[in-house]
Amino acid sequence: MRFCESVRFNLPNILTLSRIPAMFVIVALMYSDFVWAATGAFWLFIAAALSDWLDGKLARASGQVSTFGRFMDAVIDKVMVIGLMVALVNGGYFLGYRTTAMLLVLAIIGREFMISGLRMVAATKGVVVEADAGGKVKTFLQLNAIGWLLGTRMLTTDFGEVFNGDQNWQVAIVHNVGLGFFVLSVILTITSGYAYYRRHGHVVRD
Repeated sequence: MRFCESVRFNLPNILTLSRIPAMFVIVALMYSDFVWAATGAFWLFIAAALSDWLDGKLARASGQVSTFGRFMDAVIDKVMVIGLMVALVNGGYFLGYRTTAMLLVLAIIGREFMISGLRMVAATKGVVVEADAGGKVKTFLQLNAIGWLLGTRMLTTDFGEVFNGDQNWQVAIVHNVGLGFFVLSVILTITSGYAYYRRHGHVVRD
């Protein structure tokens, strides 16, 4: 009760927290066979991704930036991205690159656990490890990768009559763009993680 009383559930925080149930609904739609399920998964993800931008903008504009909001925004982004990436791999969204994609997702998960551990150790020593530009760009690339891959399934499943025959190249482009964003996000995930340890690794070396 005290926790609930101390946390202000304003609109920015509600938008942040809404991405967790949204993730579950998106995954459920990804694995559903009914008509327009893939389209629903795509557009609900777009709404969740936009809420990531909107909650911060509203919090700054209204002076409602809080420690709870900053913490939950970072944690929920990681949970949503990793959860959806695992669902994409398991659901065959990477086509013939499924094994490679899973190995890269595991690299992403490992990096996130290592950086989270570094932040926790730093916090015990009074050191704040803020997200840098590389981390923000990494999240942007990850969200784009997920969006393009969900879009590929939407086009082939719900708009198969339009995107078939000689127009298959259009779907291939969408899929390859998603793969490109995914590979770039993995590269930046690893390089930004290395940069974090170069700057703040001293907190775990004593």
